[in-house]
Parts: sequence; C-alpha cells; structure tokens
Amino acid sequence: MAVSLVFYAWGEELYVFILIASIVINYSVGLGIDAAGGRNRLWWLWGGISGNLLFLGYFKYTGFFLENIGLANAAALTPALPIGISFFTFQALSYLIDLYYRRVNVQKNPLNLALYISLFPQLIAGPIVRYAEVEAEILERKTSRSDVAEGVQQFVRGLAKKTLVADPMGLVADRVFSIPEAGLTPETAWLGAICYSLQLYFDFSAYSDMAIGLGRIFGFKFPPNFNYPYRATSVTDFWRRWHMTLSRWFRDYLYIPLGGNRQSAARTYLNLWIVFLATGIWHGAAWTFIAWGAYHGLFLIVERLGLGRILARLPSALQHIYLLLAVICGWVMFRSESFGQATNFYKSMFQLQSGTMADFYPVGRYLDAYVLCIMAIGIVASVGFRPWCAAKIAATASPRIQRLSNEIWFWALFVAAIISVGAASYSPFIYFRF
Repeated sequence: MAVSLVFYAWGEELYVFILIASIVINYSVGLGIDAAGGRNRLWWLWGGISGNLLFLGYFKYTGFFLENIGLANAAALTPALPIGISFFTFQALSYLIDLYYRRVNVQKNPLNLALYISLFPQLIAGPIVRYAEVEAEILERKTSRSDVAEGVQQFVRGLAKKTLVADPMGLVADRVFSIPEAGLTPETAWLGAICYSLQLYFDFSAYSDMAIGLGRIFGFKFPPNFNYPYRATSVTDFWRRWHMTLSRWFRDYLYIPLGGNRQSAARTYLNLWIVFLATGIWHGAAWTFIAWGAYHGLFLIVERLGLGRILARLPSALQHIYLLLAVICGWVMFRSESFGQATNFYKSMFQLQSGTMADFYPVGRYLDAYVLCIMAIGIVASVGFRPWCAAKIAATASPRIQRLSNEIWFWALFVAAIISVGAASYSPFIYFRF
C-alpha cells in the first residue's frame, strides 16, 4: 500500500492526498453501510455514491461546465485532473455497491482497503478491478515461480505493444490530426484514422497487459481487459471484447439497475442509450466524447432492432468490414478536439471536400516503409495471429519445441522493447483525461 501511494505521489505530488481522501471517505462509508440496518443502509450507500461522483465531477467536469455556460476565465478556475481518478473512483463505487448488496464483506482494516483502491499496477490506466475479484488475495497472497514467470511474460508483451506499435502509430496519427483542414486528402485522413485506431488499441491493451502482469508477479490475478476487439463481427461483439472491465462495470452497476432488458423494448433501448452516454462522459469532459458514446449506443440499438440478424447472414469478411468501418469512424470523433475538426476529417475521408493545400500534405509525407511495416504488424497482431500460431505449434510440436518457441518469442520481444525504450523520443501517456 505504501509503495502504491509513493508511486502515485511520484507523478502527482500533492494530489496523492486526493487519493488518500478517497480511501478515507470510502472506508468510513463502508463501515457505515455495514453497521446500518433497514433504509439507513441505503442512505449510507447513496451518500457514498454521491460523494464519489461529486469528487470525480469537480476535478473532471468543472472546466467543461464553466466553458459551456460561457465563463470567460473558465480555464483559470478549472482544477488540474488527478491521474487515474476515473479508475480508482469506479473501483471504490463497486466496493460500496457490492457491500450494500452483501456480495462482499466489509473491510475493517483501513490499510487493506487502501491497498485495493491504490494498487499501483492498475491504478492509473485500468483494468477496473472489483473488490470481490481481489478480496481473498488482499487478505492472503501466494506467489509461485510460474506466477512470476507468467507475469513477466505478460508485462513484456505489454511493453512491446506500447513501444513497438502504439508509439509509432501515435506519432503518425498526431501528425495527421494536426494537418489544416485544407491540406487533408482522403488517403491521408484514412491513414491517420487507421493509425490512431491501432495506437489506441495497442496503447490501452499494453497498459492493461503490464498491469495484469505486475499484479500476477505480486500475487494478484486481475481480470483480462481486451479480447482482440478488432476481430469482432458487430459493434455489440466489439463491446464484449473492448475494455471488458468497464463494459461489465456499466452493465452491472448501471444497465441492470435501470432495468436492463427486463422491461419493454423501448425501455431497453433507452437503457442502452443512457449507458453509452455515460461511457462517453466517463472517457472525457468534452462534447465529442458524449457524441462518441451516443454513436456507439445508436449502433447497439440498431443491431438489436434487426441489423444484427442481417449481419449474421453475411460472410464473416463483410461483418468484419462493417465493424471496422463503424469503429474507425467512431475513433475519429474520439480523437478530435472539436466537432469542427471531426466534421472536416469525415469530409476528407469520404471525399466530400477537396483540400486547396493538399499538395503540401501528401500521404507519402507520412507513409513510408517503416510505417507500413508497423501498420502490417499491428493489423496482424490485433486479430490474434500470435495465439493462432501458438495453438498450431501446440497441436503439432513437442513440449520442448513449444518451450523453445515461447522463449525465443519472449526474448525477441524483450530485446526489441528495451532497444525501443532507449531510443524513443515520443511516448505519450494518453490517459490523463481519464
């Protein structure tokens, strides 16, 4: 626990006291829920939920609110955003809600609850771990040599994803998204959208892999967070594979309490819409995030209305093309700084405008042999080529050959990732807004 707080303070300095305050508040509310009876338990729960959401709302959405009411000095009044506040707030909320419904036991040792809320491997970038998933391991952990070995391997896979694919793709995406609208050609726009799609997946899944790997080394078994989402055949399937811990969080703590699909069809669609609006708001304080959440909610509703049945009858290749077009176009909204930028990007992608400065920003300026190679690696890796190869080797090779193959793969990734870390001049942390 102390190491987790030092880790957070190293990057956030005095904002570590925000994290400590969250720990103290949720520990106290948890004791109150456990000791109360009848409706008092519900009052304690709503008090805890309100406190956490007010905490999150003040730091994350104050600037957004002030800007939208037209306050001239909104930027000066906007508090700095503590890193990872969305993640540790949602974890604390899951503890209180599960405690209210008696799914978990109250944690009376404040240091143990502090360990859960501040656990450094997944504190700032997920996955979102529920208290029930680590309750036993907080009380007693056992770490074997195989746990350490598997944890190190997963950490190295994550590090390789980040340094070898996400950062090079992110550099291209940043350059393309900074092009003036008059210089954006369709080819360059699509290149930027695809590179950003690869950056976001490999960056986020990399941090999840590193967190899960570190947790495994220390005796924690965190839930998986990604399951090759770009292999999905529908937007519904995509959200079963993308940021799975967040999807399950909203399903269990918002969608089901709203009524889920147990009521009328219209109410089910409304519940889906609310959940995805909330998902957009969770990701960032901007109208573009809200629009991105509404966009995905619309796709889920349309697929439930019948598009899903039509897709199921199509060849799998067409299903994948549909999914990739829907998701990549959505990421443009997610990445854009404003509706204006997103609109111009879409116009360029679909040849609805011609750039007067296009000659100054040709696609060849951003797409060379190195970028093509990284894109190809990213596309192949994002659909699960490595597990497919491992399964083929396991089915045909001896155990000795399998071990040798795994060792070669591990050391190749490790050496490449270390070299890349040493040579890197660009390695953004894209979760500050979360």
